[in-house]
Amino acid sequence: MDPSDTASKIYSEAVVVDGLNVSNWESPAVFDSLNAGGVTAINATIAVWEGYAEAMDNVAAWIRRFGEREANLSQVTGVQDILDAKRSGKTGVILGWQNASPIENDLDRLDLFYRLGVRVIQLTYNERNLLGNGCWERNDDGLSHFGADAVREMNRLGILIDLSHVGDRTTLDAIDLSDQPVACTHANARSFFDNQRNKTDDALRLIAEKGGVIGATSWPPFLRNGWESTLEDFADAIEDMVERVGIDHVGIGSDYTQGQTKEWFDVLMSQQGTKPLERRKDYPEVPGHPEGLETPDKMPAIADALVGRGFPSDEITKILGGNWLRLLTQVWR
Repeated sequence: MDPSDTASKIYSEAVVVDGLNVSNWESPAVFDSLNAGGVTAINATIAVWEGYAEAMDNVAAWIRRFGEREANLSQVTGVQDILDAKRSGKTGVILGWQNASPIENDLDRLDLFYRLGVRVIQLTYNERNLLGNGCWERNDDGLSHFGADAVREMNRLGILIDLSHVGDRTTLDAIDLSDQPVACTHANARSFFDNQRNKTDDALRLIAEKGGVIGATSWPPFLRNGWESTLEDFADAIEDMVERVGIDHVGIGSDYTQGQTKEWFDVLMSQQGTKPLERRKDYPEVPGHPEGLETPDKMPAIADALVGRGFPSDEITKILGGNWLRLLTQVWR
């Protein structure tokens, strides 16, 4: 069997989980691409800067989508739903947030959103909120009292804590306080490529020691060749992460933004979602993913790249989704 045939077999048999996708959910092309790529499940961002009312509207929109697209889409609230999606050839959708802003100042809303299906919450998005500090905040004082209580409540409910965009001290506080493993759903190592959004070696080591998972990300600004990156640059990031934290703690976190517009990116990069900020000079108006990995239908190429680098089939299966399954089984209980 040649390498491409080997990779195709591994990929087709694997449970493929993408730790973060923040695409345009109103675009049919997004779901067609996920299905064509054989993606078993995604952590779908349904809130970044939203408050309570907007987040509730976003949940309602997803309930509508699950009804409209039941032939190839299903909601994931437990690990069995991911396994069922694999058997049925559907894409399972985990509702996730990239900011805890939807609970505003009411911790009880975590329970409410859990009952509505939210299973992954990133504590902060780039800047400060009531829980703690983001990776781009000017000072990082760590978790607040409210943030510490939120971590405990997410542990109690069975919500996976995501630390991808979280500040360094707030990250370490959350790892230390959580009695469950935590994740960086989409990040690389800062010592692999020096970007403040990538994570420190200390944080990565502690996440792994506690049983967590880091989703190596293919978002170009966090790769060594930036907007000129290719699939091989992403494979470098995966290989680097495996060397740092071990094969049992690495997954995929693509950070796909398929179908998003310039206006959406302007809001995403604004201060607290409201104050426009000047784009970094090297950012294209509508950023895209690396060559060879532009959209989820290209994800089988990840297996091909890893086979080419000598990864055995069992390790590739872990990276593609097995490690996410193990973590979610523990945290979601």
